[in-house]
Amino acid sequence: GTLRLGVVASRKTGNAVVRNRARRRLREAFRLNRHRFHGQTDIVLIARRTIVGAKWKEIEEDLLKLAEAAGILLSSDERIQA
Repeated sequence: GTLRLGVVASRKTGNAVVRNRARRRLREAFRLNRHRFHGQTDIVLIARRTIVGAKWKEIEEDLLKLAEAAGILLSSDERIQA
């Protein structure tokens, strides 16, 4: 029972190189921010075409915003105690 991640990119995202880059960027954003998440849940991220040209900061901000909306983001107080 741990936090797990699945990343999907459809053919509409681009060719195989573009799809793999999109998946890598999402996995890396999750890996670098994993300490901010809590719970025993599965997360599925769907890569869109716009992620390929997005700045790294935008990707991280969007991931954290989605995690907060889903209720799996630790607050700053909880991170200090952990």
